[in-house]
Amino acid sequence: MRIASIRDGVVPIASDIANAFIDFSKMTASVVAVTVEDGNGRSATGYGFNSNGRYAQPGLLRERFIPRLLEAAGPALEHGDGGLEPAGGWAAMMKNEKPGGHGERSVAVGVLDMALWDAAAKLEGVPLWKLLALRYRQGQADDNAWIYAAGGYYYPGKGVEALVEEMKRYLGMGYSVVKMKIGGAPGTSVRDALKEDIARIEAVLGLLGGDGSRLCVDVNGRFGLHAALAYGAALERYGLRWYEEPLDPLDYSTHATLAEHYKGPIATGENLFSMQDARNLIRHGGLRPDRDILQFDPALSYGLVEYLRTLAMLAEHGWSPRRCVPHGGHQFALNIAVGLGLGGNESYPEVFAPFGGFADATPVQDSRIRMPDAPGIGFEQKSALWAVLKDL
Repeated sequence: MRIASIRDGVVPIASDIANAFIDFSKMTASVVAVTVEDGNGRSATGYGFNSNGRYAQPGLLRERFIPRLLEAAGPALEHGDGGLEPAGGWAAMMKNEKPGGHGERSVAVGVLDMALWDAAAKLEGVPLWKLLALRYRQGQADDNAWIYAAGGYYYPGKGVEALVEEMKRYLGMGYSVVKMKIGGAPGTSVRDALKEDIARIEAVLGLLGGDGSRLCVDVNGRFGLHAALAYGAALERYGLRWYEEPLDPLDYSTHATLAEHYKGPIATGENLFSMQDARNLIRHGGLRPDRDILQFDPALSYGLVEYLRTLAMLAEHGWSPRRCVPHGGHQFALNIAVGLGLGGNESYPEVFAPFGGFADATPVQDSRIRMPDAPGIGFEQKSALWAVLKDL
C-alpha cells in the first residue's frame, strides 16, 4: 500500500452572505486528490476539501502535511481487513507536531483525511458509509439520515419577507426543519437587536405553523453572557429545535452558566477542532446529554480519525452518538452520520456551492435522505462538485 500522488488546489467559495460574526466575501477552500495503490494492481483516487467558515490551507498542506503523507510507510497504511488504513496516514502527517494549538493545521489534516477515507472505500468497492458500518458497527448502518436546511444568512437588502421566501423554498425541497441566523443586527443595542430578531423568528414560525421544533437559530458565537441570557429568556417560550453557538466556543464556564438558565436545547462545537477541546466542552461546558447537540465537524477537526476518538470520549462521558449532528453540510459528514449512527447532518441547499448539498439523485423527504450506493464518499454523484474535483 502506498500513496502514489497528491495534488491540491484552492477554490473560491465567496459570496455576499454574512452571519452574525463574519462575511464570506473572500472565502476559499482547499481541494486535494490523493491516489493510492494497494500493491495488488488496484488503485483509487480519493478527494477531500475543507468545510466552509475556514479558509484554504495551501501553505500548511504543501510545506508539511502532503510531504509527510507521501513518505508514509506501506505497512502503516494497511488495515487488518487488507484495505487502506487512514489512521496510518494520519500518524505520518502528525509526526513532529506538538500537542495543543488546534487551529488551522486541523483543517489541513482534515482535508487529506477526507481524501484517504474516500480512497479506502473506493478500493473496497463500497460506499464510505458501508465501510464505516463494517469496520465499527458490525455492519449495521442507518437506512437514511435526518438533515435540516441551514440558511437564513444576512444579505444586503434582505428583509423579513425575503427570509420567509427562502425558508419556503427549503420546505418545497423536502425539508421540514430549517435554520436561520440571528444576532447580526449591526450597531444596535441588545434590546433593539432582540426585538428585530423576534420579528424575524415569528415570521418564520408563522410559515412553520408555529411549531418551534422545526426551527433552529444560530448566533455563530457572537454573544457575551448578557446577550445570550437575554435572548435565551425571550426564545424559551417558542420551544425551538435548538439555540446554536450563542457564545464563544472556547468559553466553557459561560456555556455552563447559560445552560443553568436556558432549559431548551443548546447546540455548539463546530469551532472545536480536536478531541481534547471537545472533552473540555463536555467536562466544563454544562451541556446536558439528554437534550443538547454537538456539532463537531470532522472535515475541520483533523478528519474522521480524530472524530472516532471524539466519539469514544463522548461514550465514556455518557453521551450517545445520536446527540452529534455535524456542521458543514457535506457528503463526508453525511456518510459518517449514516455509517456510525449519528443524529443527523447539516445541509446547505442554496449556499457554499458546489460543496454544499448532496448527491444529485437523492431527494429529501420530510428532512430525511437516503444514501447512494456508489463507491467512496460519492462526490462523483454530485455533478457541480465533480466538475471542480475532477480537474485535480
